[in-house]
Amino acid sequence: MKIISIINQKGGVGKTTTVINLASALSQQSKKILVIDLDPQGNATTGLGLSNVEQSDQTIYGILNGTVSISEVIKRTKFKNLDLITSNVDLSGLEVETAGDNDRAFILKTKLTAYLNGSGASYDYILIDCPPSLSLLTVMALVSSNSLLVPLQTEFFALEGLTQLMKTIERIKVNLNPKLEIQGILLTMYDRRNKLSSQVEEEARNYFKDKVYRTVIPRNVRLSEAPSHGVPVLIYDKNCPGSKSYYSFTDEFISQENEIGSAA
Repeated sequence: MKIISIINQKGGVGKTTTVINLASALSQQSKKILVIDLDPQGNATTGLGLSNVEQSDQTIYGILNGTVSISEVIKRTKFKNLDLITSNVDLSGLEVETAGDNDRAFILKTKLTAYLNGSGASYDYILIDCPPSLSLLTVMALVSSNSLLVPLQTEFFALEGLTQLMKTIERIKVNLNPKLEIQGILLTMYDRRNKLSSQVEEEARNYFKDKVYRTVIPRNVRLSEAPSHGVPVLIYDKNCPGSKSYYSFTDEFISQENEIGSAA
């Protein structure tokens, strides 16, 4: 069982889209997946067809403030093998509410460990959709995770933001979670007609080498439409370019996992 945070402090880079579609593709391959929506905007929640206007004690916020346990709030989605812990705007108050707690960075890790040890739950992957900021919630996710996946849009400011993210990751590794690894960097919103996309791709591959997945996710209208229907694009239109690239990315992800497994 592996816990992976999908993270980028910039908004609108395809983070939630990646969580939803990676979870969907893995679940279609009979992997058991739990998605934790750790973003107060609750986009992963609505993108998987559930409501983000629920009572706060039925969400991740209820878990983190100690009102409920994880087993009480896990919800089945309408997709086989895919469960979800929902989020809503109440979560944005957590940072202020936990200001006096010295161990607050470890709250999510403690809750997850207790749940996984005590419930006999058998997930293959837990995917955490992080908020678009380097806030307490993001730190909680990184402390809890084995690895992280970074969607990187192929636009001018993308690499600038990435260096800031890398510094944060290094600080977390030194102080809070020495085992944290970068799973990989996924290039998103790729436009083949735009020279800038290929320049950003070239720079990312030169700098991060084989950490950058071979698959790139194109700009695609169907990708943008799918969340408003509450389904992953793989179900909304499985033959569109966006779906094909997420299937290809998932195959690459699984073969990477198999390599890691055989190396261990």
